[in-house]
Amino acid sequence: MLLLAGCRGHQSEAPPIHPHLSMDFQEKFGPQEANPFFADNAAMRKPPTGTVAQGQLRDSSRLYQGRTPNGEYVERVPIAVNRAVLERGQDRYNVYCAPCHGKSGAGNGTIMRGDYGYTPATSYHVDRLRQVTDGYLYDVIKNGVRNMPPYAHQIPVRDRWAIVTYIRALQRSQNARAENLPESVVARIEESTGTTVGAPGDTAATGAAEPTSD
Repeated sequence: MLLLAGCRGHQSEAPPIHPHLSMDFQEKFGPQEANPFFADNAAMRKPPTGTVAQGQLRDSSRLYQGRTPNGEYVERVPIAVNRAVLERGQDRYNVYCAPCHGKSGAGNGTIMRGDYGYTPATSYHVDRLRQVTDGYLYDVIKNGVRNMPPYAHQIPVRDRWAIVTYIRALQRSQNARAENLPESVVARIEESTGTTVGAPGDTAATGAAEPTSD
């Protein structure tokens, strides 16, 4: 009954009882307050020159910039590539890249086919982009190029590299040669097409030179 009597909901002008102060009241300076301890009377201090926040050290130009210490693009991705990385790259590619470049990388994504007035996206299967370095592709994802905006804020560093590995897989899928395929796959293609795979210039994976659409 005593507990119920204490919860009647009456308003009071008296300050609330605060038996355990903990750290509710501290002697500290708030933002933009003055602090006479320093010569400029400012409580807010600039970090010392060269200070790096925890977890934000960017000590590898190859990993974070896609460039060698000399400023040249790295030839190959600087991370270990495995199935998990490739699948992560596929997932992120489908989120950020496929709307314009298409799921096959042919530059025929939904936005490009919708007559929205955008500059046509480049196909990854042109010779120029098959021959560029991995560092160049990373730099384009990070900083953008021409009408393509940068994705540095949306895509973390390692996800950018994962996307690069997946783009390379797409390029190879549309430009594969007979020597790139397991014998079982070659036999299946020959059986289904009635032709012999392995002639010079054969595009074995698709049976045609044109990239597939999504």
